Amino acid sequence: MEGEPEGKTGDNPVNIIDLKPGMEHIKVKGRVLEASPPKVIQTKKGPRTISNAVIGDSTGRVETTLWGEKAGTLKEGQAVEITEAWTTSFKGKVQLNVGKSSEIKEVPDNEVPQASDVPSESPTAPEEPGRQSFQGRRRGGFRPRRG
Repeated sequence: MEGEPEGKTGDNPVNIIDLKPGMEHIKVKGRVLEASPPKVIQTKKGPRTISNAVIGDSTGRVETTLWGEKAGTLKEGQAVEITEAWTTSFKGKVQLNVGKSSEIKEVPDNEVPQASDVPSESPTAPEEPGRQSFQGRRRGGFRPRRG
């Protein structure tokens, strides 16, 4: 991938386990393991329609958000190739995003692993700088003085 901008994946699908936050123009190929119906959420830009899915390949699985007209287009069990997707991080995990410039096409079933053959690993996102993780620490609260 010499000469390509950082994060651009070109013509080859990216292994799901290798996804990192901030990647753009991603191509992934995998099996739809879960798919939810569309719902409307409130964003800074007003109401938006989204749906969620989990897509897996031979390396792992990733939470996927489908935005706008793409919401609700994935069905559980489908073998798909998604192009022009991008990644963000949410709660310490990489999330794949599919929007109006993304394309979803079905591929032959034998080009992706069966759901039972997809490992449970997911790509993780490092904590964002400046955001403290309080995992395992006691949070505030009143503590009487000893004495």
